[in-house]
Amino acid sequence: MKNMVRFGLLLVVVLMMGVLSVSAQDDVFRVAVVAPSATNDLAFSQSMYDALLRVQAEMGEDAFQFDFQEGTFVVDDAAVALRDWAASGEYDLIIAHGSQYGSIIEELAPEFPEVSFAWGTDVNTFGLDNVYAYTAAAAEGGYVNGAVAATLSESGIIGVVGPIEVGDAKAYVDGFVNGALATDPEATVNVTYIGSFSDVPLATEAANAHVQNGADVLTGSAQMVVGAIGVAQENELLWFGTQSSQADLAAEAGVSFQVYHWEVVLNDIIANIEEGVLGGEAYTLTLENGGLTVDISESTGLDEETVTAISAQIDELITGIIAGDIVVLPPEPEATPAS
Repeated sequence: MKNMVRFGLLLVVVLMMGVLSVSAQDDVFRVAVVAPSATNDLAFSQSMYDALLRVQAEMGEDAFQFDFQEGTFVVDDAAVALRDWAASGEYDLIIAHGSQYGSIIEELAPEFPEVSFAWGTDVNTFGLDNVYAYTAAAAEGGYVNGAVAATLSESGIIGVVGPIEVGDAKAYVDGFVNGALATDPEATVNVTYIGSFSDVPLATEAANAHVQNGADVLTGSAQMVVGAIGVAQENELLWFGTQSSQADLAAEAGVSFQVYHWEVVLNDIIANIEEGVLGGEAYTLTLENGGLTVDISESTGLDEETVTAISAQIDELITGIIAGDIVVLPPEPEATPAS
């Protein structure tokens, strides 16, 4: 009889420990992320990794944890990871950080309607109630960088090294070109898309071609820009960046960087999920909502007077963009019916 009582008490203790364990787990918001490049790529993947660290610092490690699978440029490998995470039931939010993953999310989300997914950069939720989409109005910071670049360029020739002509990369380049030409209509802005987000040697080659054509300012987008930054340093040119700050790598060549603050999106998504809203909304980072910032490099080789002048210029441009007085991209022409 005593053994029965002891067994009963032991069973109760074990059950209580299980309940406490589940409760403790429920108090932690868990996120899993797949991204195409490294967390220190100074570009797209790092922008999300840094944002997750900011969220964790704000919420606390006991309340927010995340797993980050970096370097998953093979879409099929990303699909395996995303499916495993969804099936595990261990995560409150699963993020596919890369527009190349969109088709996976579109297929996977309906199979796991109780799991919340997010992906970008895009605004398409596929009409699904458990999918969030996010993007960046990269043309805004691009315009600011372009305007400052045209102001500082002595040759009037600026080189742009783009990856693939899609998404926020294209938006940044388009905004940069418009900002430069609005500031100096006589400027020459040469744009080269290398057809890759990660090909550093090809980016280096493209940057060197710009130098040979007389450029004294360079910019670019995606993780392959480390090659172009090296060219800017070697030739003592100015460098403007986007997505993440590249100030440490660019050193004295760096001027200003558009930085993505995905935590603006993440904080809202987390709040929604905790209230039971698993998706169905698209977000855009902008200068107005603080999702985009334009930061002057602390390592820049520019003199103090010049830094003060471009700081004022940046503030004025941002104010104008937020107010709507500056249009960073011309409106697309309305489609006309075929004759």
